[in-house]
Formats: sequence, C-alpha cells, structure tokens
Amino acid sequence: MPKYDFLVVGSGIAGLTYALKIAQKYPERNLAIVTKSYESETNTKYAQGGVAVVMNQVTDSYEQHIQDTLRAGDGLCDKDVVEMVVKEAPERFEELIDWGAEFDKGEEGAYSLGKEGGHSQNRIIHHKDVTGLEIQTTMLDQIYACNNIDVLSHHFAVDLITEHHLGTAGDSKERTCFGAYVLNEKTSKIETYAANVTVLASGGIGHVYQNTTNPKIATGDGIAMAYRAKARIKHMEFVQFHPTALYEVKPTQTFLISEAVRGDGAILRDIRGKKFMHKYDERGELASRDIVSRAIDTELKKSGNDHVYLDCRHMDYSKFKSHFPNILAKCKKIGVDIRKDMIPVVPAAHYLCGGITVNQNGLSTVGNLFAIGESSCTGLHGANRLASNSLLEALIFAHRSFVESSKLIEKEEELPQIPDWNEEGTTQPKELILITHSRREVQNIMNDYVGIVRSTERLNRAKRRLKLIYEETEEMYQRTKVSPQLMELRNLITIAYLIIQQSLARDENRGGFFKED
Repeated sequence: MPKYDFLVVGSGIAGLTYALKIAQKYPERNLAIVTKSYESETNTKYAQGGVAVVMNQVTDSYEQHIQDTLRAGDGLCDKDVVEMVVKEAPERFEELIDWGAEFDKGEEGAYSLGKEGGHSQNRIIHHKDVTGLEIQTTMLDQIYACNNIDVLSHHFAVDLITEHHLGTAGDSKERTCFGAYVLNEKTSKIETYAANVTVLASGGIGHVYQNTTNPKIATGDGIAMAYRAKARIKHMEFVQFHPTALYEVKPTQTFLISEAVRGDGAILRDIRGKKFMHKYDERGELASRDIVSRAIDTELKKSGNDHVYLDCRHMDYSKFKSHFPNILAKCKKIGVDIRKDMIPVVPAAHYLCGGITVNQNGLSTVGNLFAIGESSCTGLHGANRLASNSLLEALIFAHRSFVESSKLIEKEEELPQIPDWNEEGTTQPKELILITHSRREVQNIMNDYVGIVRSTERLNRAKRRLKLIYEETEEMYQRTKVSPQLMELRNLITIAYLIIQQSLARDENRGGFFKED
C-alpha cells in the first residue's frame, strides 16, 4: 500500500501550486499527484483570459476590484474572502513570475492589462490568449524538477478513504480523510493510497451538460467523492455559462471566444445583424457573464435560432492577431475571416461557482481534506464569478492550504490500518453502450431542463428522469468492475442531482441562477 505525506488529486494550477510549495518546503516528505488523464490535460490549459490583479494603483485600486467582485457575485460573496484574495493577489502573481511564467508587456515594459466583462478597470494580466497554457507549462517544468513528487498520470481517484471504509463511522457525523482508493488505468487495479493530507484540486463539472468549454475530463469527480465522504457541498445551482463559445454543429467541447475579445470592443448581434445587449444592461457587451448569457438565451428563444454573432469586423486586425492568435487560427480553420465575417457564438457551460465548502485556508468539513480550485466553494464568487478571478482564486487558496496543511503535517498522527478495495463478485462489463448512452441521457436532461433559465416544473421532471438513471447505474456499479467510464457516469449523476436539488431549494434569482417562477 503506497503511503504519502500529501496526496493531490488533479494537476491544474491549484494542484500544481500546492504541490510545488509543499515539495520545496519539505524535501524530505513525499507527495503524489494523481490525475486521470495526462498531467497537462486540465481546465487550466484552456484558460484564455488571464489573471485579475491590481497592478496599477494610480488608475486602479483594491477597493475597485473588491467592488467589481461583489457586484458580480450579486450579494452572495463572502466579503472577507474577497478582500483577502484581492489584497494577496500581487504577491501570489509575483511567485508565478519567479517560477518562470511570462506575460504580455507593452512597449515601455509594463504589463499589458486587459479588461473583461464586469471589471471597471484594465487589470487582466495575460499571455496572448493562452494564459492558462503558459502557466500550466511553466509549473509542470518546476514540478518535474522536484525529486519528492510522484506524478501519476492515468490514475483515477475512485473514492476518499474515511471512517466509513474502516468500519468505524458508527452514528458519528465526524469524518476524517485518510487518502483515496485510486484506479491504476494501466493495470486496471484499484490501489490504496494512504495519506496524512489529501487535497482535491480536481476541476469543474462542465460535461454534465451537452455543450461546454471544458475538456472531457471535467466530470466533477472530486465534488462527487467529497459528497460521498459526507463533506458539505454548497451553491451547486450557480453554474456559469460562458456567453461566447464558438457555435459548431456537433455538440462537443466548444471552443472559447475569450471575454477579452468583447473587452477589446467586439459587439454582439442577433441573426439579422442587430445589436441587442443595450436592451439588457447599460454596460452592454461588458456586463457580467450571467447577464450576457441570459440575454443571448432570451434572444435565441425569441428567434428560434441556434446562435448569435460576435462582430469583430471593425476591430484593428493587427492588434487582434497579436492579442488573440489562437482564436484567429481557429476562426480561419472553420472558414471565418474576422475582417469580413461575424463569429457564430452560443452560451456553453463554463464554470461552477459552488462546490466543496471550505474555510479561508481551503479546509473542508472533513478532517485532513482540502479542496482548492474550481472543485471548492470559497465564498469568493458568490452567485457569479467575475471574469479572470478563477486562476487567481486557485493561486491564493493553494498557498493558504499549503500553509495550513504544513501545520497539520507537523503534528502528524499515525494513519489507521486501511483495508484494500473489495471487488469480490464483480465482473467485467459486457458492453459499454449502457454507460455511454446513460451519459448522453444525463447531458440531455441537464441541457433541456437545467440550463441558463430554469423552472420548478422542468427541475422536477429532470429529478424524476435522473432517479431512474441513478438506480440503473448503481445496480451496474454493484455487479461490475470499476472503470473510468462507469465512475465518470456515477459522478456526473451525483453532480446533476446536486445542481437540481440546490436549484429547487433556492427561492430567489441571484447572479448566474435564474428560475422563471
């Protein structure tokens, strides 16, 4: 049984930041990063926009960033957390620079600051339109240089180990995490990874929907595991839909047209070429994401069309080419010339504002279990995330979790005897079509009934449909050997259930949540 001092699930910006800090402070301690795909395949990799940081105290201020965040969160942010994150941002950003990340600068050498929806000032630091990829690549280089980190790709975390698995849970509501059961995809064996500290940095939930900007790995695994371990889960109803994903006919991971494009002056138009955002918000295209997404959804419902347009024809082409080379290349690939053609766009599931409830140090309600990044609910985003606050949140809470878990490890307690995973009586599934079909069913239910605009009737219908899929899947889980496909389906069902339940429980419209009745 492998035993680690620290076990990190996920290899995005949050997990890598935490792991690097731990490895550098404790060279004598061992740490494992488990990730179900390649370590480079994360939501971070696809983050185009940037990191929101107050760098120019002459034209900007902490207070303005705080107020912009609170306004976007529509009254549900934790103000203390918002102030903490905004004020700690410059120091955490400087660490990225020290690790080797590079960001765009102007002719005079100062950082080029972009502006995105919901921001009152230019404060987005970026690396062209591939900021996440630059950060991810830089941090992986640092991680590979650490001798005390095991990077275990194609290792799928199946369940967190708690008193439930030890048979000592009883009636107590207290839970402690002792590591995780992990499926080694190369051997198809489930291994027991004991750990003094476990960190969930497992990313988002985008693939619970049909159309999402997230990669295929974003199936809410960490949140589902934490829920099964009795951790508190909060604000799952607040799913942020990115207003401008590239519209393509087949549903898949949709390509993101960064918010920064609208920040630079792009205009949204309906199918007839008419502007419409002025009807919904005085900020027009620079309104927060929930408002823009809902406006587009309303226009599509009225017209019956599949998409609207993003008009960049009036913009400086050479500047666009410099700032958004990745977007330009994708548009060219599908035959869109932004100098004369408008870009077809549609909202797509993008970011979860809720997740595993944590305190200001990233600690969940389960002992020795931390959650950071998109899988956590820190109080920063409230009802709606302000653009480019997510990479920042990951940096801040990775650092604070590192500090707090350092205290835990220094008063280290002996781990209990953990039983191996029991798969006695299970067999290999005869066909995977049952799993893939159920996955599509879940996505269709969520797409049709639990989208941008919801209703009690649609939510209750979704709940009834989902219950049948849940029962079929649990029966399959009991009799077949665990596979990544089965676990992803099981986790997606849990995520869908949590979104539906917490949507039904909410009795007021806030931020990214809108229920007609």
